[in-house]
Amino acid sequence: QVQLVESGGGLAQAGGSLRLSCAASGSVFSIGAMGWYRRAPGKQRELAATITSGSSTNYAGSVKGRFTISRDNAKNTVYLQMNSLQPEDTAVYYCNAILSSSSRSGLGNYWGQGTQVTVSS
Repeated sequence: QVQLVESGGGLAQAGGSLRLSCAASGSVFSIGAMGWYRRAPGKQRELAATITSGSSTNYAGSVKGRFTISRDNAKNTVYLQMNSLQPEDTAVYYCNAILSSSSRSGLGNYWGQGTQVTVSS
């Protein structure tokens, strides 16, 4: 069974930084794209950043230039470095991965449990 385990959320002041980590554990055969999504209070979940298996990245306009997504394929881990945090970045951040659990299985879409990021003004 595959799990995505997130860590690194918490409280930051405006202008501060946080780094999120998400590790895929369990039966992981191969991982394709990985990403971070977020859901702010009263809003729908939205994309923050994604990264392909070849490390091509894509960012939401609201975080471009402030957030950096990266991955360590050897550790099955994706990171989100968040700088210049603003109160509007307050949200639950969810890790996402497209992966297969064995050589015989197709790709599945997996989500982490979410980690809270709160930015105070």
